[in-house]
Amino acid sequence: WCLLLPRRQKKTASHAVTELENSKDCSQAGKPLLCPSHPTEELQLFCEQCDQPVCRDCVLGRHRQHPCDFAGSVIHRHGDALRQLLKSSQQHMDALEDVLSQVDEMGSAVRTRAEAVAAEICQFARGYVKAIEEHRDRLLKQLEDLKVQKENLLHLQKAQLQQLLLDMRTGVEFTEHLLTSGSDVEILVTKGAVSSRLTKLNSVAYSTHPSVDDRIQFSPHERAGQCCGYEVFGAILDRVVDPARCTLHGEDLHSARQNQLSGFTLLCKDATGERMGRGGEAVRVTITHKDKRDCAIKPTVCDNGDGTYCISYSPEEPGLYAVCVCVKGQHVQGSPFTLVVKHKFREHQGVFHCCTFCSSGGQKAARCACGGTMPGGYQGCGHGHKGHPGCHHWSCCGQVKETSECLCGPPSDTSQRSLLRTVAL
Repeated sequence: WCLLLPRRQKKTASHAVTELENSKDCSQAGKPLLCPSHPTEELQLFCEQCDQPVCRDCVLGRHRQHPCDFAGSVIHRHGDALRQLLKSSQQHMDALEDVLSQVDEMGSAVRTRAEAVAAEICQFARGYVKAIEEHRDRLLKQLEDLKVQKENLLHLQKAQLQQLLLDMRTGVEFTEHLLTSGSDVEILVTKGAVSSRLTKLNSVAYSTHPSVDDRIQFSPHERAGQCCGYEVFGAILDRVVDPARCTLHGEDLHSARQNQLSGFTLLCKDATGERMGRGGEAVRVTITHKDKRDCAIKPTVCDNGDGTYCISYSPEEPGLYAVCVCVKGQHVQGSPFTLVVKHKFREHQGVFHCCTFCSSGGQKAARCACGGTMPGGYQGCGHGHKGHPGCHHWSCCGQVKETSECLCGPPSDTSQRSLLRTVAL
């Protein structure tokens, strides 16, 4: 230990270093250990303060004031402490060996687990690649079938048009030849048959446009379901939204209330009028005041993902508004249209009752705002008095629907007393 410490330290500067094997040989031979400072003196004492063996000359010298005792008297105490420290060190050694073993086992487990996960990744990738390839082949087959279907329809339309054109050309050429080369009698004799033939050919209905279009699109972000147990994306879209066939629906389509959330629904359809089953269309909605140029409503468009779009708005100013709903830059069916924004809903200031006479607690001078009177004074419930609507109604304006809007303006006094008017009966 003294050999490991720097020689310049005062505590170990005078210490003598002895080979461990030599010291063992000396102890086994019973030879005493001599003091390195006094070679003729044996180390028989122990200095507690300096924690080292000393000889008698050392005690009389620089260890004079230090507590010292014979080595045999203190060996048990120091030996027990050393044995306890040794036991603790051995326990730490066992713990370290156990941790090292666990570290080695964990390293092996990590390597094994990494190899297993790598195998799973490779297996997943192989399956995913297989699924994508099969989905690719399925999409290409679907595209080929769609192409063949459209081509067959075009070939059929072409054949029909060619046959009609051939019949037309034959009839026209025959008629021209008849008119230029035939005699008057020949013309008159064949006129009926020729006219009938040309009339029949002219009445044949045919489409002025190709029977199909080239609307074939690929949407890479479209969910395409499962393939080989994997979810795949990408679909062929042969149905395209037709703005002219899109429709608008909703109770708040043409009317709304000031400062009240309103809205309507846009239903997108294709060229055949069938509902689109997917979202993602470019929908643009503008709502502008017809009288105030700087007044506009900013609507919110919510894509439901099923071909419908919810348009919501909250107008701040009453009046007439022009609403434009466009899909792919084109107006939908019914757009633009006019929206009427009414003043905010006026709440009733009265009571919803059967009659004022009952609500007033039987006051004979009470009169309902509906204009009812009771000739002869109060005689019980006024359901049958003159001017009574015959059902429950609001005392302030006479409206018979409980959820209706009040027809009166805002009252100056909202107390219950103002709801009753007294008249001379």
